Amino acid sequence: MDTLNLDEALARLRAALERDDLADARRVIEALQPEDQADVVSELDDEDQVTLLPNLDPADSADILEKMENQDAADLADALPHEALIRIVDEMESDEAADLLGDIAPAQAEAVLSAMEDPEDVRPLLMHTDDSAGGLMTSEFLALRRRMTAREAIEAIRLWQPDAEEVYYLFVVDREGVLVGVVSLRALVVADPTKRLEEIMDTAVISVRVGADQEECARLISRYDLLALPVVDADGRLLGVVTVDDVVDVLVDEATEDIQRLGGAQPLDRPYLDTSPFSVFGKRAGWLLLLFVTGSLTGSVLRHFEAQLEAVVALAFFVPLLIGTGGNAGTQTTSTIIRALGVGEVELKDALRALRHELVIGLLLGAAMAVVAYLRALTWGSGQDLALAVAVAIFVIVMWANGLGSLLPLLASRLKIDPAVVSGPVMSTLVDATGLFIYLTIATLFLGL
Repeated sequence: MDTLNLDEALARLRAALERDDLADARRVIEALQPEDQADVVSELDDEDQVTLLPNLDPADSADILEKMENQDAADLADALPHEALIRIVDEMESDEAADLLGDIAPAQAEAVLSAMEDPEDVRPLLMHTDDSAGGLMTSEFLALRRRMTAREAIEAIRLWQPDAEEVYYLFVVDREGVLVGVVSLRALVVADPTKRLEEIMDTAVISVRVGADQEECARLISRYDLLALPVVDADGRLLGVVTVDDVVDVLVDEATEDIQRLGGAQPLDRPYLDTSPFSVFGKRAGWLLLLFVTGSLTGSVLRHFEAQLEAVVALAFFVPLLIGTGGNAGTQTTSTIIRALGVGEVELKDALRALRHELVIGLLLGAAMAVVAYLRALTWGSGQDLALAVAVAIFVIVMWANGLGSLLPLLASRLKIDPAVVSGPVMSTLVDATGLFIYLTIATLFLGL
């Protein structure tokens, strides 16, 4: 059957389930790619999902659970008959199986593990958190001995499990299981069959510790253009392999979280339309309240300079212009620094260099904005003194915003806080209050109030 349009596939699948035609339902699913299978099944009612999955080929059901959102997959697994769940989990990649079992009830997870054909591939992975290299890695990999010949290595690949994820890189270990080298499949194929692996392997292996954060795995794979990254313990023993397809999922998840935090909200645990309004309320209310309280500092500053504002009403005309520009400058800086942190271009030790760099940028931007602000103030009919006060204020505010914007993400990272938290609305609100204080203080001095 030709691959169907997803909307058509969903309509046909629902129709087949309504008339209890499981054979036709299977045909619809089998015509789709795994990612599309997961999307279509996710659109079904819970009852239809529980009816459908046990009647599919276990490999198809495994693909569907692997591609579904984590919480959706866990909810569905909880509702499946025990025997059906065992068959499906047995077909899953070890790292995906560990992720699923880690999300369901411990008693049910243990019961499934006990009945699996190869629980030893999955059980060690449950010891590691989901966001670590250990939680991300697969234990299904081929480790070769360095004294093997190229011919023996190729024969070992032929005998290897057919569902293994990657054979582009083959990792070489010593008799203690310590990682000592890596050899590409191409190098094996073109090498003299009698050559030992220790003669053709690359000993400069890039690896990661089992407890490393998943973002570190993504950074290494991206930086060195790897297809697979070996995971080792403190003694250098090879424990597993993180593959590039797992890292793509990590990058998507991390980017989604950062974008949601950029807006001043906690990241959602599930897709937007699958998240209840009350849950979204809980994710946003705390930060919105914090920003409201922080924003009240602006009012406090205005009350403090009430007399000056009454004496020179024109001062108020420039408040939105100045604090808006300061907030925008700070947000530009934090966004740049956060991205540089994320891709490893900036580290904590670079804090002073980043500050100096942004102060120079702030100097240039501030000077340019000061000239424009001075001219704009004159065109509004302001006097020379007020125009000069506005120009100096915007220069100082931009310098202050750039300096603050360069250090806050680094400080947050030092305190183990996601740097994205200090960007966007948080940065703007903070610069609003401080920028207003800077402006009115400078105006007071220039106008002799």
